[in-house]
Amino acid sequence: MQAKKRYFILLSAGSCLALLFYFGGLQFRASRSHSRREEHSGRNGLHHPSPDHFWPRFPDALRPFVPWDQLENEDSSVHISPRQKRDANSSIYKGKKCRMESCFDFTLCKKNGFKVYVYPQQKGEKIAESYQNILAAIEGSRFYTSDPSQACLFVLSLDTLDRDQLSPQYVHNLRSKVQSLHLWNNGRNHLIFNLYSGTWPDYTEDVGFDIGQAMLAKASISTENFRPNFDVSIPLFSKDHPRTGGERGFLKFNTIPPLRKYMLVFKGKRYLTGIGSDTRNALYHVHNGEDVVLLTTCKHGKDWQKHKDSRCDRDNTEYEKYDYREMLHNATFCLVPRGRRLGSFRFLEALQIPSTIRSIHQDKILALRQQTQFLWEAYFSSVEKIVLTTLEIIQDRIFKHISRNSLIWNKHPGGLFVLPQYSSYLGDFPYYYANLGLKPPSKFTAVIHAVTPLVSQSQPVLKLLVAAAKSQYCAQIIVLWNCDKPLPAKHRWPATAVPVIVIEGESKVMSSRFLPYDNIVTDAVLSLDEDTVLSTTEVDFAFTVWQSFPERIVGYPARSHFWDNSKERWGYTSKWTNDYSMVLTGAAIYHKYYHYLYTHYLPASLKNMVDQLANCEDILMNFLVSAVTKLPPIKVTQKKQYKETMMGQTSRASRWADPDHFAQRQSCMNTFASWFGYMPLIHSQMRLDPVLFKDQVSILRKKYRDIERL
Repeated sequence: MQAKKRYFILLSAGSCLALLFYFGGLQFRASRSHSRREEHSGRNGLHHPSPDHFWPRFPDALRPFVPWDQLENEDSSVHISPRQKRDANSSIYKGKKCRMESCFDFTLCKKNGFKVYVYPQQKGEKIAESYQNILAAIEGSRFYTSDPSQACLFVLSLDTLDRDQLSPQYVHNLRSKVQSLHLWNNGRNHLIFNLYSGTWPDYTEDVGFDIGQAMLAKASISTENFRPNFDVSIPLFSKDHPRTGGERGFLKFNTIPPLRKYMLVFKGKRYLTGIGSDTRNALYHVHNGEDVVLLTTCKHGKDWQKHKDSRCDRDNTEYEKYDYREMLHNATFCLVPRGRRLGSFRFLEALQIPSTIRSIHQDKILALRQQTQFLWEAYFSSVEKIVLTTLEIIQDRIFKHISRNSLIWNKHPGGLFVLPQYSSYLGDFPYYYANLGLKPPSKFTAVIHAVTPLVSQSQPVLKLLVAAAKSQYCAQIIVLWNCDKPLPAKHRWPATAVPVIVIEGESKVMSSRFLPYDNIVTDAVLSLDEDTVLSTTEVDFAFTVWQSFPERIVGYPARSHFWDNSKERWGYTSKWTNDYSMVLTGAAIYHKYYHYLYTHYLPASLKNMVDQLANCEDILMNFLVSAVTKLPPIKVTQKKQYKETMMGQTSRASRWADPDHFAQRQSCMNTFASWFGYMPLIHSQMRLDPVLFKDQVSILRKKYRDIERL
C-alpha cells in the first residue's frame, strides 16, 4: 500500500513538473516576444505596457494574414532551411521586387488623373470572349481614355488570360509581340490580366514572356510570386461568367437557425498523380456521407484508368449519387480545396451561395453568410465588377491620401460606389451615418429646374419657390435657369427668408440639373420641376421622411416598370397603382452625393442620350440610386393632384402630351438596363403618410393638417 502511495506521489510530482515546464516555457516565450515588442516600441518613442503581459499568449485560431515578404520576421522562420528560404524567395518574374514606389511612374497619374488606355486590337489576333469582356469593361468605364498621352495605366489588347501551352486559347509568339509595342517601356505602368499559366505536369506561374515592371491581375497566384501592394489577386472565373450585372446571391431569407442539411460539402475532380493530388486525395478521410459530404471522381482526362487506384470505383459511384447544385444550396459550409492550380471555380460558386469554413457559432454563420452575399454582388458577380474592382484597388494605391478604408470596402454599398474623390470624410456619404453616430442633415437645398420664360408673377414656379422657402428645413433655394430666354431681373423673383441663387446653365441640357454645384451647401437636395405643385406642409413631411432614409430617393410622383413578354423588353407605366419602382425627381429629396455619382460614375453615352432626348434624366437617376442601394425609393402621401397635364401652357406639358415622349421613356428603360447589365429597379408597395392622416380627431392635433385637404 505504501509503495502504491509513493508511486502515486511520484507520478503526481512528475506530472506537475511537466506542466510547470510547459506553461513556464510558454510564459518565457511570451515574455521574450513581449520584450521584443517593448524594445521595438521604445525605438519609436512609444511605450504601451500590456496589463496581461504576465499571462501566456496562446495562438489565435484565426491568425491574421501576413504578407509573404514579412514571414522572415516571424518566429516560425527559424524552422525553414536556408535552401527553402532561397527557393521561396526565388521568382519566375524578373521584377520580383517591384513595388509601386519602384516600378510605377506616378507623374502620369498626377498630371491627368487615373485614366486607362487599351491598345488597339491588331488584325488577325485571336481574342477569347473572356478577354474581350475584360477589355469591354475597361472601355465602358469612366477610367477609359483613347489617348495614350493622357493615360496613367496601359492594358494590352493581346490576350494574356490563358497561358497554358496546351490550351486552344494560347497566343503564340507573345514575347516578341509585347516587346514590339512602342509604349511597352519594360512593362512600366502596364497591367496584365491572367487566369491560367503554366501547363502539365508542374503548372508553374510562368506566363510565357517577361512581364518586366508590369503589374499582374492574376488568378491562382502563389504567395511566393505575389508582390504585395503591386499585384492584384483576382478570382478564377469561367468563360460563362456574365460580362455585366450578374445574378444576385442565392440568400433569399435569413433562416434561423442558419444550419442546413449538410455541414460541409465539396464535389470535384480527384487528381491521381502530379501536382495538386495530395490535397483532394485526402478528403475521403473526412467524408462521412451524412452531414460532411466530400465527393471526388477519378473520371477526368483520357487516360485516367491507367492511374486508377483501389478507391476510384467507390469514389466514382458515391460521386454520382449527389447533385452538385443541390449540395451547395443546402450546405452550411463549402470547401474550396486547391486542384491542379491554386485557384478554383468553386471560389465564386461557393461565394454566390453563402459559405464559410471559419466560423462555428450560428450567429456568426448568419453574419458571414450575409457578408458573402455583399462581396459577391459588390465585386464578383460579373467580369465588369472584377475588372473595376481591380482598377479601383490600383487607383487607391496611387492616390493614397484619398484611398478607401476597410469599412468602405467591406460595408454596403462597397468601394465601387463610394468615390473617394468626392470626400475623404465618411460623414459626407449617406451610408455611414449610423456607423459614425451621426444624425441626418437638418436642412435641405431646394433646386428648381426652370425651362420656360418668366412672363407672369402668377406662374407656378414662383408659387413653388415661396412654398419651399417657407419650410422650416429650407436653407436656400437654387434656381437652375435652363431656359433659352435671358435671366429675369432680380426684382422679378419674390422676396424670401432664405437666400435664392439663380444659376444660368451653360449648356442648358437635362443632365445639368444633376451637376454637383458648389452652391449646394447642404447634404440634402429637394429636386423640383418648375411646374410642380407642392405646399410647405408637403415639403416638410417629405423631408422628415427622408431623414429616416437618407440613402434613398423620397418623394411624390411615382412610376413603375414591368416586363413586356410580347415585346421581350422592359416597359414603363405611369398608371396609378399600389405598386411603384421609381419616384420622379420633379418632386423628390435625395442626398447630394448622387449628383456627384450621376456626373462622374455614369458613362457619357447615357448622359448624352438623356441630353439629346431632353428626357429620361429622372429615370436614369432612379436606376443609379437603386443600383447603389439595392432598395426601392420611398413614396410619400398619394398626391393625385400631381398630374403631368396640370400645366397647360408649359413646354413640359407639351412634352408629356407628345406620344413620342412616352415612347422615348420606354426606350430609355431598356438602354439603361442594358448598360447596368440587369434591371436595378425594385418594386415597392410602401407609402408613408403623416400620423393621424384623415383620422377623426381635432385638427389641432395634426402636425401636417394641410395634407388632409388634398
